[in-house]
Amino acid sequence: MSYLSTLGGERFRFGSLARLLAAASPERSGDRLAGLAAASAQERVAARWALAEVPLATFLTEPVIPYETDDVTRLILDTHDADAFAPVAGMTVGELREWLLAADGPALAALAPGLTPEMAAAVSKLMSNADLVAVARKVRVVTAFRSTIGLPGRLATRLQPNHPTDDPAGVAAALLDGLLLGSGDAVIGINPATDSPKAVRGLLELVDGVIGRYSIPTQSSVLCHISMSVQLMAQGAPVDLVFQSIAGTQAANASFGVTLGLLDEAYEAARALGRGTVGDNVMYFETGQGSALSADAHHGVDQQTVEARAYAVARRYRPLLVNTVVGFIGPEYLYDGRQILRAALEDHFCGKILGLPMGLDICYTNHADADDDDVATMLTMLAVAGASFVICTPGGDDIMLNYQSASYHDALYLREVLGLRPAPEFEAWLESVGLLDERGAIKDVSGAHPLTAIGRELAA
Repeated sequence: MSYLSTLGGERFRFGSLARLLAAASPERSGDRLAGLAAASAQERVAARWALAEVPLATFLTEPVIPYETDDVTRLILDTHDADAFAPVAGMTVGELREWLLAADGPALAALAPGLTPEMAAAVSKLMSNADLVAVARKVRVVTAFRSTIGLPGRLATRLQPNHPTDDPAGVAAALLDGLLLGSGDAVIGINPATDSPKAVRGLLELVDGVIGRYSIPTQSSVLCHISMSVQLMAQGAPVDLVFQSIAGTQAANASFGVTLGLLDEAYEAARALGRGTVGDNVMYFETGQGSALSADAHHGVDQQTVEARAYAVARRYRPLLVNTVVGFIGPEYLYDGRQILRAALEDHFCGKILGLPMGLDICYTNHADADDDDVATMLTMLAVAGASFVICTPGGDDIMLNYQSASYHDALYLREVLGLRPAPEFEAWLESVGLLDERGAIKDVSGAHPLTAIGRELAA
């Protein structure tokens, strides 16, 4: 099916829905390199005019990747909730935009099972940055394990104490730094430097020991491959959250060594452990625009639409956390701070309206045209938009993965200027160990706090 639009006396033809979606996307380097981007600003505007007139029902009959060859497409269409879709079933993409801007939070939450990722991606392409913030802010997705994530007025953080050799003393120093600055209520999550099961288990036991010894109401995750998590759970390792990077096509997930069947197995194994205290959301997923393109597994679909399709995989498993690592994949896919900001707002918006607890790693690689001021802008906009959590590293510099992210201090900035607080269980713990002052702000303990024993114990 072709889509036509006339603009300024010039007639534009888009040969498929996938082609129309790609041409309507805001400029980004990945789509340009893949030959998918609009040839001109005029073509991009023409594509958006045509996309605005597409009936939402078209996305149920014209999949951008064939049903017969892709299990993510089958998941999207086979689990579509027609009853939830009913309020917008007769609308076009443009009319959905107007509906979303006018709807309240409960209406948006009720719609989520009725939207496909392609619908979410399509409407995001017609929205300004302010539109994306305004709609996402109205959506609340609440999940829980040992802490409750996503409540109104709250902003959680992932404490990321990575170390280039997984040295326990180095991990302990970064962990202690984060805890003393009130970070870690979403998860204490470590990217292991090796894929050794012994090393991963050692990190799991290290963090589990700290959580148990100091009664910290949070959860841990060592970001190994999901097959290793299944193996370690069978061996009795203290696995809280099962982590996996996922993408929006069957082929891209295969490049990660992942199938839906393997995700099913891990999900059931983690739930059977019953390690949560206030909830049973046991999965943690990371995504990012460009992953399918980098694996040559995008099937000619633009990177933002493929990213949104990954959220269909995520919501199948009721995760505690989902975050997009927006700038991590590099300038080949998102060239500069402006493109990274737009991608962050799109990903957060699409994830939220599809019913996911969305957070972000607001970051950039050292060869991107971005800097710490871009991180500050993104942090502020995404916190206003109601992000469930952000990732924080010591000083904003991950010395193992060699990229720039937000710092523990950045999270304190967001909480102060926007009046946000940690997860309630974690906030109560911070108060119980004397880290909050009378205003609810983090105290400067100047090294004289019982938690400093963490560093001494693990260094020994």
